[in-house]
Amino acid sequence: MTDQTSHFDIVIIGSGPAAFTAAIYTARGGVPTALFGGVAPGGQLLQTMEIENFPGFPEPVAGADLMQNMLKQAARLGTRVFSEEIAAVDFTRHPFSLTAGGGGAYTAGAVIIATGAQARWLGLPSERKFVGKGVSGCATCDGFFFRGRPVCVVGGGDSAAEDALFLTKFASKVYMVHRRDELRAIFRLREKLKANPKIEIIYGHVLEEITGDAKVTGVNLRNVKTGEARHIEVPGVFIAIGHDPATQLFRDKLNLDDEGYIVADCFTATSVYGVFAAGDVMDPHYKQAVVAAGNGCKAAMEALGYLEEIKA
Repeated sequence: MTDQTSHFDIVIIGSGPAAFTAAIYTARGGVPTALFGGVAPGGQLLQTMEIENFPGFPEPVAGADLMQNMLKQAARLGTRVFSEEIAAVDFTRHPFSLTAGGGGAYTAGAVIIATGAQARWLGLPSERKFVGKGVSGCATCDGFFFRGRPVCVVGGGDSAAEDALFLTKFASKVYMVHRRDELRAIFRLREKLKANPKIEIIYGHVLEEITGDAKVTGVNLRNVKTGEARHIEVPGVFIAIGHDPATQLFRDKLNLDDEGYIVADCFTATSVYGVFAAGDVMDPHYKQAVVAAGNGCKAAMEALGYLEEIKA
């Protein structure tokens, strides 16, 4: 074991709502807690301009402000927050060993992983330009802002189909753009899409550019067979081509599913006793800040219980 200053009862890896909530609970539980959140803590919510569905805020709150408040709360309660990432972990012995990006060595009695998942993007320069200004990777988060206006969904799988159907609650029309001649979504979802008069599926097209000035005003599409161009005026574009969980660090260290998400039970326990996972890194379905925060609470309580158990 390294010296006392490099040992924490609980180390949290990540910096989104799951990580900060876990830190609030473990620090308040009276155990030395460290959180490694990188140089820009906050996770995906840093790209969200306004959040209206997080409890406790009668007015919309900026994602960056919400995360900054969570960070301050965790720090006030005693969490030591490091502005660097964990570069290596060793879960084969206890206490667990972790190495930070700057070379610092740490040990931990328990570890909570809350590194999240990133929406998979197309990689277009115009896409990056308008993230948070009409481009979104979360229909549930941002669909409300396009009430009565047309939007575009890019993708052809289950996630894209579910997003398109959800957006019909708000949007006047939903264009669903898919590069192939058939959707990859399951039959039930395909039938629902066809039956919804608000949805127009544009097969065999790719999104080439998102247009606009300060905000999105439209999209330029291209037919993959003929090369013919098409422009559609929409103020909102939802990219629904999947998510990539931030689990590269944990490959061959923990059990992961086929999509790369950490396999955890209903108590957030992973395949290694004493290592817990919370938030989008283990949740391929909901992708909601409030759900991640709830998971962070669960992971913290389980980690605290684990520490009591091994000390008994």
